[in-house]
Amino acid sequence: MARLKLATVWLGGCSGCHMSFLDLDEWLIDLAAQVDLVFSPFVDTKEYPQGVDVVLVEGAIANEDHLQMIQTVRERSQILVSFGDCAVTGNVTALRNPLGSAEPVLQRCYIEAVDIHGQIPHEPGIVPTLLDRVIPVHTIVKVDVYLPGCPPSATRIKAVLEPLLRGEKPHLEGHEFIKFG
Repeated sequence: MARLKLATVWLGGCSGCHMSFLDLDEWLIDLAAQVDLVFSPFVDTKEYPQGVDVVLVEGAIANEDHLQMIQTVRERSQILVSFGDCAVTGNVTALRNPLGSAEPVLQRCYIEAVDIHGQIPHEPGIVPTLLDRVIPVHTIVKVDVYLPGCPPSATRIKAVLEPLLRGEKPHLEGHEFIKFG
């Protein structure tokens, strides 16, 4: 049987979902026997590969780099899992949305709150341009599986990955598996 190509992606979020993934502890050894981790913050790979079977996408879309990345991820992946509350709803990363645009956030952080030499970073190709609104993954691309939680527990992550490894669609139900936060 061919090994599954697994990827994880980190967009606008805190990396808590990836830390929770590491909480799979000993099951990570079983997982490693069944998959090839082809892209992840845990792997030194710069370009998202073709032919990914399953991808866990952590974080919301907050800047132009995220927007480009999620489109590439969707195009090159068979099953996309919206991984954690930021990916599912925008959550904490979207707290700036009521301010109307990125400009008030940038002004406050880089001009008003500094002691000396305030300036908004804007180096093309180095500092990605913020989107005016932080948006969840499903607003841009098709999501196949939603995995809520801030972060989702290792138990919840395993409950999604196990059926996917068997070629089945996960079915999460009950308070433990579908609650947010």
